[in-house]
Amino acid sequence: MIVNPENFSTFWLFLGAVAYGWVLVQAVRGAQWWRLRDPADLNVLLAATVGVMMIWLLNANFADDHLHFGLSLHLLGATLLTLMFGWAFAVLALGLILLLLTLVGSPSGSAALWTLPWDALLSTVVPVALSYRLFRFVDRRLPNNFFIYIFVCAFFGAAAAMGSVILATTLVHAVSGTYGFDSLAYNYLPYGFLLMLPEAFHTGLLMTIFVVYRPQWVSTFDDARYLRKR
Repeated sequence: MIVNPENFSTFWLFLGAVAYGWVLVQAVRGAQWWRLRDPADLNVLLAATVGVMMIWLLNANFADDHLHFGLSLHLLGATLLTLMFGWAFAVLALGLILLLLTLVGSPSGSAALWTLPWDALLSTVVPVALSYRLFRFVDRRLPNNFFIYIFVCAFFGAAAAMGSVILATTLVHAVSGTYGFDSLAYNYLPYGFLLMLPEAFHTGLLMTIFVVYRPQWVSTFDDARYLRKR
């Protein structure tokens, strides 16, 4: 999604910067940096980050008389990164992707850096937080079952993450006055919710492949727990 820097007040810009700054500090502190000592793990993280960035480049932009600045829709990959590397690395990787894409391809140029924290909060922190909280719930409360992990954490988690981004983006734009709710409800919400199914399908498919053939790539999956013989 894209936040319009022209219509955001100084208060909103400051609020977003403080909130995202706090999240980044927690991510840096919470990341398992020792895992990157293994070149194989580092290569997987870098490859996954590049892959998600390619997905973000394939986006649909909306711009009309009502949404004059435009909003973009694209697949997220947030649930995939969260399940593979944990919430901290997912936040940092997605933040790096957003920064690079903002510097290179933002339609507002350097002005978009002012609202980069809000872009990051809505497009990265919200889906990662929801995906991780869902995983923790499943890990603690539901049986250790391969299909529960795939269908609840990966498939449903990815769909819920996409839906949360669409709802959060709509809410922030409506409350801040960037766009009217009627325009968002007509031009943005219906198309955004359509992405929930492809997001779920791609995440579920990739996670199934990874946990079957490369379980060592998925930090939240323990094949000794989920695939052990009974």
